[in-house]
Amino acid sequence: MTRLTSAEIQNIPAGLKDYDRELRGKTGRNLLGVACHAAGIQLKNIARRLAKTRVAVIPFTAGEGLIPHFAETVSAIGKHIGLNTFITAARDAAGIAQAVEKRAHWLWLADDDRFVLVDLMRRRVVDNSAATGRGFAAGLDLMAGGVAGRDAAVIGCGAVGRSAAQALMGLKARVTLHDIDRRQAQAAAEALGQADVRIENDFTGVVAAHDLLVEATNMGAVIPDMAITANTYITAPGMPLGLTAAAQERIGTRLLHDPLSLGVATMAAMALVTAK
Repeated sequence: MTRLTSAEIQNIPAGLKDYDRELRGKTGRNLLGVACHAAGIQLKNIARRLAKTRVAVIPFTAGEGLIPHFAETVSAIGKHIGLNTFITAARDAAGIAQAVEKRAHWLWLADDDRFVLVDLMRRRVVDNSAATGRGFAAGLDLMAGGVAGRDAAVIGCGAVGRSAAQALMGLKARVTLHDIDRRQAQAAAEALGQADVRIENDFTGVVAAHDLLVEATNMGAVIPDMAITANTYITAPGMPLGLTAAAQERIGTRLLHDPLSLGVATMAAMALVTAK
C-alpha cells in the first residue's frame, strides 16, 4: 500500500461527520452507503451486524515502523460506521495474540506491503488495495449518475487501479487504462482478462477524451485545469492528489478524494458480504 503520513490522516477522525455530509451531497449516500454500494450489499438491516462485530486494530512496527495516528484513525473510521473497534495495547505478534485473547472477530493490521482485514471467524482476508479500488469506482458510479454504457478511464494500473477497473467493468462501463509504464497497463489488461479493455499511452489524450476518471497514481498535480470540463467527474484514491490546485477549483464538487476513509469502510462492507 502507499505509505501515508501522519499529516495526511491525523484530522480524519474529527472530520468524519463532515465527510458524511460531503458524500451525501456528491453521491446521495454517506460513507457506509458508498461502501455498501461497492460491496454489492444493502445498507438497511446491517447496523446490528456491525455492532456485533468486534474488531481489533493492531499497531505494527515492521519495516519503516508505525505511522503516527494510523491505528487511531482506522479505529475511528470503524466506530463511525458502527463497528465495535479497539486498539490492542501490544504491537506486532503480541498484538495479534491479545486480539485473539479478547475475542476479536476481525483484525485490522498493516505493514509496509499490505493493509488487510483478517476475518478470524471465516478465514478470509480483505485487502485494502482491492477495497479502495472498488470503493472509488462505486463513488464514481454514484456521483456521475451511473457509469453503465459510458467510457471511463483508470489512470495508474497498480493494485488499486486494477481493482477500480474491474469494478467499473462490473458496473458495465467501457474501460480505458493508462499508466506511465505501458507494461503495467498491459499486465493489468491481461489480469482483467477482458479483450475489450483499451490501453491508451498518451496521458493528455486519455484525460481529454474521458469525462469519467479514476486517478490512482502516486504522482501529485498531473491533471491540469484545462482538462476539466463541465461534465468531468473524478474519483481519486491516489496519494498525493493528482489534480493541480486550479483543476481542483474548477472541478469543485465533482471530485471525490480521501486518503483512507472510503477504503477502510469498503473493507468492512466486503467482509460483511460473507458474514451472514
